[in-house]
Order: sequence, then C-alpha cells, then structure tokens
Amino acid sequence: MCGIVGYIGRRDVAPLLLEGLQRLEYRGYDSAGIVITGKAAAGKPGALKMVKAKGRVRELEAKVPKRFAGTTGIAHTRWATHGAPSDENAHPHLDAENKVAVVHNGIIDNASELRAKLTADGIVFLSETDTEVLVHLIARAQADTLEEKVREALRHVEGTYGIAVLHADFNDRIVVARNGSPVVLGIGEKEMFVASDVAALVAHTRQVVTLDDGEMATLKADDFRTYTTEGSTTTATPTTVEWEAESYDMGGHDTYMHKEISEQADAVDRVLRGRIDDRFSTVHLGGLNLDAREARGVRRIKILGCGTSYHAGQIGAQLIEELARIPADAEPASEFRYRNPVVDPDTLYVAVSQSGETYDVLAAVQELKRKGARVLGVVNVVGSAIAREADGGTYVHAGPEVCVVSTKCFTNTVVAFALLALHLGRIRDLSVADGKRIIDGLRRLPEQISEILANEDEIKRLAAEYADAKSMMFIGRVRGYPVAREASLKLKEVSYIHAEAYPASELKHGPLALIEPAMPTVAIVPDDDLLEKNRAAMEEIKARSGRILAVAHQVQEKADHTIVVPKNENELDPILMGIPLQLFAYHTALAMGRDIDKPRNLAKSVTVE
Repeated sequence: MCGIVGYIGRRDVAPLLLEGLQRLEYRGYDSAGIVITGKAAAGKPGALKMVKAKGRVRELEAKVPKRFAGTTGIAHTRWATHGAPSDENAHPHLDAENKVAVVHNGIIDNASELRAKLTADGIVFLSETDTEVLVHLIARAQADTLEEKVREALRHVEGTYGIAVLHADFNDRIVVARNGSPVVLGIGEKEMFVASDVAALVAHTRQVVTLDDGEMATLKADDFRTYTTEGSTTTATPTTVEWEAESYDMGGHDTYMHKEISEQADAVDRVLRGRIDDRFSTVHLGGLNLDAREARGVRRIKILGCGTSYHAGQIGAQLIEELARIPADAEPASEFRYRNPVVDPDTLYVAVSQSGETYDVLAAVQELKRKGARVLGVVNVVGSAIAREADGGTYVHAGPEVCVVSTKCFTNTVVAFALLALHLGRIRDLSVADGKRIIDGLRRLPEQISEILANEDEIKRLAAEYADAKSMMFIGRVRGYPVAREASLKLKEVSYIHAEAYPASELKHGPLALIEPAMPTVAIVPDDDLLEKNRAAMEEIKARSGRILAVAHQVQEKADHTIVVPKNENELDPILMGIPLQLFAYHTALAMGRDIDKPRNLAKSVTVE
C-alpha cells in the first residue's frame, strides 16, 4: 500500500527521492518522509538528516531545507495502520541515537509484544507505529555489519514487511528486505535504486531485480548483492521493465482515471494481439503451462481475487462455464484462505491481481501451492510475486494503471478470462462455429469501446442528474450481476455515495423496502434471454416510484434514462456494459469535487491484510 523509494550514487538524493514519492502517490497515503546520509569526512560516519510531514508529498517538499545535501537516502509515503496520520507516525523512523533509519511497508503482527519488551528495557517510543519497533531492534543488535544487524532484528519479527535501512556507521550502503510486501531494485550506472513499485524507477532505469519473500539485498553505488534472511547467497538476474516513464504521465487528461478509461480500446487490442488462432478458431496462451491432456482433466475451476479483481473473476467464471462447460466460481481470496478449504486435485485455481502483489491473493496462492494445487495467475505486472509463484498464467497487458480505482485493468482482465474460456472450450466441446463467433466478437470490442467513449458527454449529463443521490442500488441478473457489483464499487470508491448491488431476482426478497424516489436504481439490461425478466424487475421499481437509469442495448420504456451500448455476443456483453458506468462514476465524483485519483482511505496496491 505504502511507497518506498531509495537511492545511492553520486547525484543529489533529495530531488530524486521526492520525484519518486510523487510517482508513488497513486498507491494511497496520508503522510510522507525522507531521510538522507549527509556528507562526512573520510573515515567518519555520515549524519542522518530527516524531514517528515502529515499530508501530501507537496507538504513534505515544502519542509525540506534548501541545504539538504547528500547522495544516499530513503523515503516513504505512509498509509496509516498503527497510529493516526501525523508527523510523528510518518516514516522514516530513527532510533534514539539517530543512527538507524527505517522505512517499512507491511504490518508487524507481534509489534505490541516487542514494544512491551523494549519499553521494559528503557526504550522510549516516539510514535504509535509498529515500524519503530524494528528500528530499535536493529539499533540494539549485537552484530558487526548492517546486514547482520538487520538479519538479527528480523528473526524477532512476525508479519509482513518490505523495508529499507540506513545506518550512519555504514553510510556506503542501503540494506533492504522483503517478506510479503514488494521490494524492487533498480540497477543504474554507478548508482542503485530501490522502490516498492517500478513506477518510481522507470524514469531512471528499466533494469530491475524483484526480491522474493525471505530475500535481502545490499545496495552500494556501484554494486548490489542478494541473499536470504538466513545468509545464503542468491542469484539475481536483472530484467527489463516493458513500460516507459511516459506511460505514467497524464497525457493531457485532467486525471489518471479519465486517461485510463480512455485507453481501454487500445488496451483491449493489446491483450488480443498475437493470441488469436483463426485456423482452429481458438487462441494461444503460451504461458499457461497446461497442455491439452491436463486441461481436459480439470473438473472444476476456482477463481480468487479481491475487490475489482474478484468481480472480474465472477464474470470470468461465467465465461468458463458457458464456453468450456467446466463448473467455475469466484471467491474473495481473503475469505478463501481462512476457511480451511478443501483443495481438490482436479480443481484448477486461478489467482487474479492487477499488481500481482495483493497480499490476500498471494497468501492464498502460497497456501494452495503448499497443499499441492495447480495455480494459474492472471495479473498485469510482469515478474510480480503472484506471476512468479503460480504454475503458469497469462498477463492482461493493460499497461500501467495509476488511479487508485481500476478501470482498464478490470476490462482487460475480463477479456483475458474470455480468452482462457475460449481456449479451454475449444480443447473440450466448444464447436469451431462457436469459437469463430467468440473470436469475431472479441475483435469487435475495441471499436465498440470507442463508440461508448464517444458518448461521454451524454453520460456526464446523466451523472449530474444523479449526483445528488445519497444512496443508489445496482441490479442485474446472471451476466449482469457482476457488472452491477463492479459498477456499485466504482461509485462508492470514487464518489463516496453509498451504493449496493443485488441480483435483480432478489429485489422482492427484501431490497424493495428501500425503493423510493430518493433511491435511484441502475439496472443492467442486456438484450439476451433474460430481457423480459429484467424488465419485470424495473416494473417492480417503477410501481414504487423509484428512478431508474438503465444500461441496455435499446432504450428501455420503464427507465427514466437509458445508456445504450453496442451489442456484442451474449457472453461478451458484460465487458461493454461496465464501461459507461466507469464514466458515470467518474463524472459523478467530478461533479461532487472529489479527489478522483486518490480517494480517501484507499490505496492502489493492497499489500497488507
């Protein structure tokens, strides 16, 4: 969730760290801080200099003195877990002698126990954070090197962490470690970087090394080495990041959310490119590591994700059942990993995560692997933890998504599931004719998405009409229900309007009690075999004086307003029906003056429980 940036080299470090923090603002945070090792005489330790501030990076930047010179430093954007947002709770944290500085992503589960022991030994804590425990453990470690001090401290820690450590007595290095929270090294020319996300690195280097859980690294200006927390040397081969720095710019848009909604036609074209096989009316997904015999042996598919990825997985499960005729369902990874699930050898598990680092999903993958299950990953970030842990999978190729709320990655993930469903279907019982029909539908998607986006002004006008609502209901049946759930989540995330999603068939079993003129309903009404059932649900709402905004393939008589979307194949319609509701949420939030790219209380990559 939080952001880490570090640098060691020859350049003035403060501007580099501040720039890196700005590139990580999308991850969600409420305070920021920076610490550098000042220049020192030969053979003498450097002095640590620190500045912290509650609020945005711009508040931190305003507090940094003009004379704040150094060539080594670490910085952090904090999303509050232990202790409210404040200058005192902001990272970095220092020990009592101002020799050790630590920035930390994650949660130390046994922080209270460790804090009590340290307090009994006379340590005075200056913050409420779990991270400060780690600082004092490192400072007290009886070891000769910084690496050994960090390793000794980590032996006492239970929980998740991605950390970067400076020490005034070892001012030629930064030591980092990872367990459950991402740490990426950036390899430069006579300079080294570290960050929690490649977004902070790509302006300076595209050569990166991603640490695994239980791995540490020492960065010096002209070298780096990796090793385990037990001290064994590991082999690290840099890879090239496919995204460039320009991918993280707004590109003339007012917000990242608007930019990313607008990029969806191109993004969908990317996920399809090079994968369609017209000869056999199927697709190539080379990274699955699942041959035809193994695919035919799959008896059930379980999809695991959180938030938007979970909703994409719900649509994916329907696609798999419809096209491949394999029983499939989706479940929140955060629930799955705690209910002691039965792991069936004939079940294929699919882990979905935009970042590839979502902690609940990653932990579920690790538990499944421990129990011998086969796991595929559907992720956006190449080389991410889930991509490395899984037995195989597919990348969704959405490109960088900076806004906290996901739009283009959701769409591309659903398209990736359509490809997987088609692939499995053609291996099993899906006919050539149906395979060709789905391929033709997939190819129409980019142009149809552009057609929807061209109607933005009308959607903006409708958003203004509904922006005064205090609460909204979203309904859909079968294919439409996951669309309703995702649209409801988008509105909540970005506008803060309370919204709930229900299957349209469930209205009469309770939710109808909420219907009144002040409670608008958004109805997902595809032109399929359930069209009349959905119209009947709208009749029930109108009979109780409810306002209705329909998303449909034709104007709906019972709706007060209809957003008409182009018709595709029935199975693929959910991909298109969600896009106008992304714009609806965006323009509702815009009309309400919300901070669209950084909604309150939320973070982009959720790497804690």
